[in-house]
Amino acid sequence: MAYKHFEFIEKNAGLLAILTAVMVSLGGLAEITPLFVEAHSLKAPPNVHPYDPLRLAGKDIYVREGCYLCHSQMIRALRFETERYGHYSTAEESVYDRPFQWGSKRTGPDLARVGGKYSDDWQRLHLMNPRQVVPQSNMPGFPWLANSKIDGADIQARMRVLRMLGDPYSDADIASAPAAVEGKTELDALIAYLQGLGIKNEPTQSAAATAAPASDGGAP
Repeated sequence: MAYKHFEFIEKNAGLLAILTAVMVSLGGLAEITPLFVEAHSLKAPPNVHPYDPLRLAGKDIYVREGCYLCHSQMIRALRFETERYGHYSTAEESVYDRPFQWGSKRTGPDLARVGGKYSDDWQRLHLMNPRQVVPQSNMPGFPWLANSKIDGADIQARMRVLRMLGDPYSDADIASAPAAVEGKTELDALIAYLQGLGIKNEPTQSAAATAAPASDGGAP
């Protein structure tokens, strides 16, 4: 009897397509739902805070200019990675990142803990013309960022939206945003963002013992 049912389904292309779509959807939900639940259960550690106005602007510029296409911000729990870049990445570090910058595509080095590795002046020269400081670099320059000012009202609007999504910005934080970015260029903001990566949010030994490491997403 069961064989006749299967035979009927196999011979009915429309019914087979519908049932296949149902089964694929159920399988996808079974895989994706736990990930969404886990993501929403993550809490920021005490040393991880939302981006201040200037670094928030810098993060958005980093994404806008496609920096993530050549640089990851995910140090995997592999010895050759941690020896070069520092402590492996944990999900809690990126709780305020929308979108997160994890990945495994590295034309350039990982930037998860680049903050403070170089001076502000080095970063400025490197972003304006990378070959001034790294002659063999194939990274493009971003000189136009030095001439573009940050819009304080735009940053305020972004902070309001992020607060709706769960970032704990206070009314005072949002009100002071225009003053915090007044006179600053997009280059200043991008440098501030890079200089803060991995400085205050690197896992402590106790936190890292219980935090899940980044998954191995492929070759560096």
